[in-house]
Amino acid sequence: MKKFLTASVLGAAALTLAACGGDDASGETKGELTVGGKNFTEQFVLAKITSLYLEENGYTVDEATNMGSEVLRQALESSQVDLYWEYTGTGLVNYLGQDPVASSEEAYNIVKETDAEENAIEWLDMANLNNTYTLMMQQEAADDLGISSVSDLAEYVNSNPGELTFASNAEFASRADGLAGVEETYGFEFGDANIVRMDSGLTYQALNDAQVEVAMGFSTDSRILGFDLLALEDDLGFFPAYNAAVTVRSEVLEEHGELEELLAPLAELLDTETMSELNYLVDIEQQNESEVAKEWLVENGLIEE
Repeated sequence: MKKFLTASVLGAAALTLAACGGDDASGETKGELTVGGKNFTEQFVLAKITSLYLEENGYTVDEATNMGSEVLRQALESSQVDLYWEYTGTGLVNYLGQDPVASSEEAYNIVKETDAEENAIEWLDMANLNNTYTLMMQQEAADDLGISSVSDLAEYVNSNPGELTFASNAEFASRADGLAGVEETYGFEFGDANIVRMDSGLTYQALNDAQVEVAMGFSTDSRILGFDLLALEDDLGFFPAYNAAVTVRSEVLEEHGELEELLAPLAELLDTETMSELNYLVDIEQQNESEVAKEWLVENGLIEE
């Protein structure tokens, strides 16, 4: 392996390392790259897609996954990871200290320009994969009530105060850019008595079990598909953008000039719906993320079977 993670990084996260070999037509590798990933299903799949694709295109690839956001960013900055998929909202708020932005293009342009100038980190093409907050309902219940968007929900709550109960984690319920901002933007209010606070992972099950009528979640979570839930359309564009893009150090991009063009098809093909389906195959159908990643790449003609 070209690079090794320091003891501080290893102590901060459980790290999964895997090596994949790749050669070009002449039998020589184009170089070694370490692909990083965070510690949840979507990131495991994205890292594996990227690793297999780079291997197919002649690179020797090491994987460094199962890390928290801050640890992974640190690994990128300290040259222990060469590239990984990051989210614009995370980059904007967590790493650059700026306010969240709802516009995907605006958020991307800010992080792309600022990170390159201040930290020598490049953001490659942005995918139409936006893993942001969402409000959810059971599909059947939403259909019965004629609700498909947050505006529809606001209108219903205003006409039927106290009828719908909302499940939320504590953070979303208390943040100005969470529930309070949604209610202010859309002009409605659940009321404290109708808000049930619980851990993020429990909101989906509570909604599926009809313990509540509305719940907060994340747009690419596989349980939306698995439980036949409806992610309401954020028709006024309130929720901050969390679009995914490959982040890579400038020096790595300079050394491997083809990477930006090479990785562009991944960003072009990966969107919110596709990612949700891939997460579903791993989380709900219990398929191996390596096989899921490989099958997707083959289906899209990006690697040979």
